Amino acid sequence: MIAGIGTDMIEVERVAEKMARAEGFRELVFSQAEIDYCETKKNKFEHYAARFAAKESFYKAIGSGWMNGTSFNEIEIVNDEKGKPHIILSGETKKTLEPMGIKNIQVSLSHIKTTASAVVIIEI
Repeated sequence: MIAGIGTDMIEVERVAEKMARAEGFRELVFSQAEIDYCETKKNKFEHYAARFAAKESFYKAIGSGWMNGTSFNEIEIVNDEKGKPHIILSGETKKTLEPMGIKNIQVSLSHIKTTASAVVIIEI
């Protein structure tokens, strides 16, 4: 059963500027695997922005927004062997959200030069 849907859009330039200005922002928001993935891309900030939008979409889909006991970098967007994105929860975030009974998380990412977006569907 679908428990929540979230969507978000963000300007790619806004993410790039924040990463340039705020020391530690990248590590606070993204897992090491996400950083490793994005850094290999020609237009890396489009990929960072899409992942940021997915994390925001996830929080909207669970219906609470950011909550104590969760961290952005513990909501990890990974791609399978065909390139399809998935969300993996880890650490305290996974423990905090376990009572929700999340069975499946669907995510779709899109990005162009200026804008990135994501949609997340939570199933329980």
